[in-house]
Amino acid sequence: MTAFLTRGGRDWVPDYLVSIDPGACIGCGRCFKVCGRDVMTLKGLNEDGDIVDLDDEDDDEIEKRVMAMNDADACIGCGACARVCPTNCQTHALAA
Repeated sequence: MTAFLTRGGRDWVPDYLVSIDPGACIGCGRCFKVCGRDVMTLKGLNEDGDIVDLDDEDDDEIEKRVMAMNDADACIGCGACARVCPTNCQTHALAA
């Protein structure tokens, strides 16, 4: 496990977002709003349980809106998304 230092010299270990549970996510967007790195995006969950792009034409096929991974490699492991998530639908992993 790689440890880093904060600007003040304290130890810090990144906790990266690795997945979002679409069954638990309510699509509130709180995580999206606190992340400035485009790690997540709003998607739709259809009746088959598939995560699909949101499209105005297919809006009636969407069961609910959920957050989904957009660019996992952009995550810096700050944990801001986990702190604001009301449903604890995210899985984070320590740096390897």
